Amino acid sequence: MRPCDLEKIREIVFHDLPAGQAERALILLEGLDGLVVTVGSQGNCLLVRYHICEYTLEGLEMALTSQGFHLDNSLLSKLRRALAYFSESVQRRNVAAGEPDIKSQQAFINVYERHLHGDRDDTPEEWRGYK
Repeated sequence: MRPCDLEKIREIVFHDLPAGQAERALILLEGLDGLVVTVGSQGNCLLVRYHICEYTLEGLEMALTSQGFHLDNSLLSKLRRALAYFSESVQRRNVAAGEPDIKSQQAFINVYERHLHGDRDDTPEEWRGYK
């Protein structure tokens, strides 16, 4: 089964100091509905799985930093983080856009058909073939 593109598995990498941040963050995040949290391969990171309609990496990391956690600020981590923030915000906007409003489109179509513009020719049919 192929996972949904709106379901994300992200890595939250913590700074090495103070020690034990990943374990404390794991305890904090485990209580959230719709969020699956596991300890990463390194001791200073967590793997989080979520649906972007419920959570974003940016929101999770902002919540952690507001609680006093220190994230890794290496250049690679900052780039990964920025790319994830951007792609998730675009996906959330696209999901929120939903289906087009057919009724308002139909109103514009009706107005356009009644409007006099250059694609109508009022020349009588018998004169059109006159040469």
